[in-house]
Amino acid sequence: MQGVLSGFTVGVTAERKAAEIGSLFSRRGARVLFGAAMHTVPLPEDGELAAATEEVLAAPVDYAVAVTGVGFRGWIEAAQHTGIGDRLLAHLRSAEVLARGAKARGAVRGAGLVESWTSPSEESAEVLEHLLARDLAGKRVVLQVHGDPMLRFREALRAAGAEVVPVTVYRWTDPVDLPALDRLIDAVLRGEVDALPFTSAPAATNLLARADRTGHGEEFREALRDKVFIACVGPVTAAPIDAAGLSYAMPDRARTASLVRLVADELPKRAAR
Repeated sequence: MQGVLSGFTVGVTAERKAAEIGSLFSRRGARVLFGAAMHTVPLPEDGELAAATEEVLAAPVDYAVAVTGVGFRGWIEAAQHTGIGDRLLAHLRSAEVLARGAKARGAVRGAGLVESWTSPSEESAEVLEHLLARDLAGKRVVLQVHGDPMLRFREALRAAGAEVVPVTVYRWTDPVDLPALDRLIDAVLRGEVDALPFTSAPAATNLLARADRTGHGEEFREALRDKVFIACVGPVTAAPIDAAGLSYAMPDRARTASLVRLVADELPKRAAR
């Protein structure tokens, strides 16, 4: 496997796991260009997050959905910091807690709660399907949201008769190092990037939006369409790529390591054709 990507250039748009992802590609011989496409910002503890937590506490909760490990953990930590953490945890113990994957489950258990179910595929769509199989009329569902507002998810629950209380722990902004993102976009335009793996929908959305804002939107999409192998860790991440009419591939498992293996397997095959 070592050196299998020698001669190829991979663009990394992740922020939080950029070094880890870059190292996985570098060990396979790839040249890595970093250009974080977004920045994760915790919501102020005395603002929107605190208000959402008070709304959760205002009435009993039937279902609580932990979407991400870092998001659920951040919510509990913020509540502990403001002195209502124990009250929040006691309130959630009467709810049926669902986890979207192993990391979310680990955060739930780390908070001293017990999950009733974890999505085997770690996809939001599977969590939604699991919930919609229940009678949700009059039920109160707390949805921990991480950046992506999950509007369709929420609308589907409301259509089934549920009251949905979204708890947004983080929001996305432009990256701290915007010039690095612009350099990555320029490299794609020059045909110097062979693959773009995506691990989050906001990164994909912001990358395309930045190309638009700099006046290169159509040219950038054409370069992606003709020259770049796009890989997305899962269908949620792929949604903005699909909406842009771009082709992409996904690994069998929604894992970073699986995403890297997919790129390592496919790029040499593409070059051989």
